[in-house]
Amino acid sequence: MIVNIDKEICTGCRRCASVCPVDAIEGNQGEAQIINEDKCVICGQCVQICSAYSSEFEVDSTYIDKKVKERGMLETVKEPLFAAYNICDVQKVKKSLSNDKLHKIVQCAPAVRVALAEDFGLDLGSLTDKKLAAVLRRMGFDRVYDTNFSADLTIMEEGSELIKRVTEGNNLPMFTSCCPAWVKFMEQEYPELSNHLSSCKSPQQMAGAIFKTYGAHIDNVNSEDVFSVSVMPCTCKKYECDREEMNSSGYKDVDVVITTRELAYLIKDMEIDFKNIEEEKFDNPLGDYTGAGTIFGTTGGVMEAAIRTGYELITKESIPNIDIHSVRGENGVTKSTIDVGDIKLNVAVVSGLENIKSILEDVKNNRSNLHFIEVMTCPQGCISGGGQPKVILDKYKELAYNNRKKSIYAHDGECAVRKSHENESIKKLYEEFLGEPLGEKSHHLLHTEYALRKEKY
Repeated sequence: MIVNIDKEICTGCRRCASVCPVDAIEGNQGEAQIINEDKCVICGQCVQICSAYSSEFEVDSTYIDKKVKERGMLETVKEPLFAAYNICDVQKVKKSLSNDKLHKIVQCAPAVRVALAEDFGLDLGSLTDKKLAAVLRRMGFDRVYDTNFSADLTIMEEGSELIKRVTEGNNLPMFTSCCPAWVKFMEQEYPELSNHLSSCKSPQQMAGAIFKTYGAHIDNVNSEDVFSVSVMPCTCKKYECDREEMNSSGYKDVDVVITTRELAYLIKDMEIDFKNIEEEKFDNPLGDYTGAGTIFGTTGGVMEAAIRTGYELITKESIPNIDIHSVRGENGVTKSTIDVGDIKLNVAVVSGLENIKSILEDVKNNRSNLHFIEVMTCPQGCISGGGQPKVILDKYKELAYNNRKKSIYAHDGECAVRKSHENESIKKLYEEFLGEPLGEKSHHLLHTEYALRKEKY
């Protein structure tokens, strides 16, 4: 299991059970909890909230060393060992960085750059995109690319898919497919509705497929020599990259995923001065992104990015207001109607997986008039993902989430280009390699099918 609860450390407080969106955590109060693997969607919210821990001040070093090894952590990590944890893959990354035969590419999700600094004593929500790029380059990655680029690419494919479905009236509403925990839930609990999911891969997986095809070509390296690393705010991204269908490049599209916290471990292990490092930019062309790619990091961002592009593709006119506040969701369900030319687009933004069930029941029973629904498993979207820096005290949690969100939108506002379809590197990718959205090559590399998991129960 990627996410686990250590029975030797768990106190049975059941704080983890209170935030689990699928009731996968089982056990009596005061007793060690267990995770029901068949229900778990690997969102990592239990990891975020867990406050039961062991530290080197309480137990001997041999015990700590054993736990660190079991979890795949670096020996240099100096922090309490919490009962709920995710398996670390940072050792794999460290090993790859020392292998000169590999062409090492890294991508970073938008939510990472507004949270990583917290593990280095900076203010909650500090935006450190250029420090992040510099640190990764210092580590020894050959190309420092960005998931924001593939978020723009996702909008080109997903927006085109939505337009096609709306004009043809097929498989509506369409649900977003960026969040792997949500996709896993749909496959497990509502497999009969899986045709309502967008067939688009997530930005992480689109990036992996492009890195090992187009990226390998422009760098003049063999695809088999590309080692693709992803830095994510999400523990379920580890699960996603291991799905058997995620190999459309001819190889495993993303070789390993580490979380924001794991990246912080590695930075400290390599003794890189994060606070004072000189800022640098992400590499081009696959690190070039717009404000629309940036806002994927918070709930409502995918919806807003899709509308910015979808409006202009449908109407052939500039969108009147690029800031679409009506879809900037909070924890819960936000519904609105967007005028797109002659079309009244009924949309919903859902954050927190527990809030999607009533909508799914409506779709199942033909009671829904919605066209497009964004779903994020975590309470505030990716900024509150299970792999983000832990915020132990509840009084700071809301502040952390609000500050991260503000930084996301501030970064969007600072971008010279704020619409995915105006990203010049995306245009070049289609001209030189993919052809057109929903075309044969893009369908092969950037789209997927879903599994039926209901038979497990």
